[in-house]
Amino acid sequence: MKTLTDSELEEISEAAAVAAENYIFSKVSKKEVLDLELRVEFNQDEGLDVDVEIELFLDELSKAGETLADEAAKVALDEIDRQVEKLSESS
Repeated sequence: MKTLTDSELEEISEAAAVAAENYIFSKVSKKEVLDLELRVEFNQDEGLDVDVEIELFLDELSKAGETLADEAAKVALDEIDRQVEKLSESS
């Protein structure tokens, strides 16, 4: 697999963040989210290694489950896979 450029990595990160946020906000209202931190890290030393970490702080009255951040991270990783596949096909 070719090494991705900084702009490609940035585009993939943004798509992953949008996918994760859309997933979270499909499960809880925006006013329930007190803080949301999303980190996407890429390592291209041996292939492409991606790490997605989401910290989600919800209002104490929120009925959202404990696994919402993990589920959103999975959605983000799935989106990264789609984006990378799309780039691979176009090269």
